Amino acid sequence: MVRSLLVRGMIAGFLASLLAFAFARVVGEPQVAQAIAFEEQAAHEMGGSHAHEMPELVSRDVQAGLGLFVGVAVFGSALGGLFSLTYAFVYGRIGVPGARATAVLLALLGFIAIVLVPFLKYPPNPPAVGDPSTIGLRTALFFTMIGVSLVAMGAAVAGARKIGQLSAQGDAWAHWLGAAAIFVVLAVLAQAALPDIDEVPGHYPATLLWRYRMAAFGMQAVLWGALGLIFAALAQPVMTRRAVR
Repeated sequence: MVRSLLVRGMIAGFLASLLAFAFARVVGEPQVAQAIAFEEQAAHEMGGSHAHEMPELVSRDVQAGLGLFVGVAVFGSALGGLFSLTYAFVYGRIGVPGARATAVLLALLGFIAIVLVPFLKYPPNPPAVGDPSTIGLRTALFFTMIGVSLVAMGAAVAGARKIGQLSAQGDAWAHWLGAAAIFVVLAVLAQAALPDIDEVPGHYPATLLWRYRMAAFGMQAVLWGALGLIFAALAQPVMTRRAVR
């Protein structure tokens, strides 16, 4: 069963990546192009010269087309595989009846823990924003935020299960509200504990920064939403056969 779910998860991830690529191509790439144009204009106004820059190994057209597609497809397929393994582990253990409902809920929880919470603390920045000397620190803090968020989500779900086992009434709605409260508290504490990073220049266009970040967020929302729905449809027959056996 696990191997069958793994294959279906990778297929779902790949199909979801096609939708994410289309969104990134239509909505995200114009913002990247504007950010690059702003960076070049700023360098020109400061008297910078591109004569001594390293030659461009990959053209901008390839980056925005084939390169973007390959990157999103590989990421989506890998994410789908990990998603399916997590699904196989949590199925029947989180108090949610039904294979499809479990898949959709798991996608929602994953999006909140891996995308939404880290985004609120460390949102992505377009080109020309950020000090190159701090890229290592920024990367470490970002992945630390993801790790802490995942731990908080796991603790919240485990807490909801424990409350459900101890509760005589078995009110699932109350259990999940309690889990949400646990997660919010832990996430807020983590965001308060980790240092802030604000390297956006004061002269950077606020509208461009906002659109870039919303495009990045929207791409992840499309990827996770499509992954949950497609995997729910693909996993349903597998789990039905398992229930019959």
